[in-house]
Amino acid sequence: MENLSNLDYASYLKGWIRTVPNWPHDGVMFRDITPLLQNPKTFRVLIDIFVHRYMNEKIDMVAGLDARGFIIGSVLAYELNVGFIPIRKKGKLPFTTVEEEYELEYGNAVVEMHTDACKPGDRVVLVDDLIATGGTMMAGYKLLQRLGAEVVEAAAIIELPELGGGKLMRDAKVPLFTVCSFNGL
Repeated sequence: MENLSNLDYASYLKGWIRTVPNWPHDGVMFRDITPLLQNPKTFRVLIDIFVHRYMNEKIDMVAGLDARGFIIGSVLAYELNVGFIPIRKKGKLPFTTVEEEYELEYGNAVVEMHTDACKPGDRVVLVDDLIATGGTMMAGYKLLQRLGAEVVEAAAIIELPELGGGKLMRDAKVPLFTVCSFNGL
């Protein structure tokens, strides 16, 4: 049996992330977290990293970005005994929403959340699986701010530093935590 106490957790988890070349476009190295999620031990280690990071903070809500941010965010919210806010792609939420448009490398996209998802002053952790260009994460951050929430930290499993999203968030003074990073597109 492997003794994780002697390992670097980020390296351990990174080893469970599959790289799929040329998906969804030529030249893209897609970082697939599904093998990490399929293994109960690695999934628990991942969630525990986030839980231990935030368990002594005053957190009111966890917000997860559509769709893989829902996986980590909802489990984290459960473990922290706080509510969960889904931030979805446009047109997926049934109630009154507030929306934010952001740029993609091939066009624009919109994310939205319910107008009653959080209250002014709520302390929120914003979660996604990956930060690449930072567009989705920044859009989620702006939505939460618009409703008066305080984003304690943005968090992701993976950062792709070459695409500049982490730098974008840090330059905007948004605290950012990532478990591991991959160089090379």
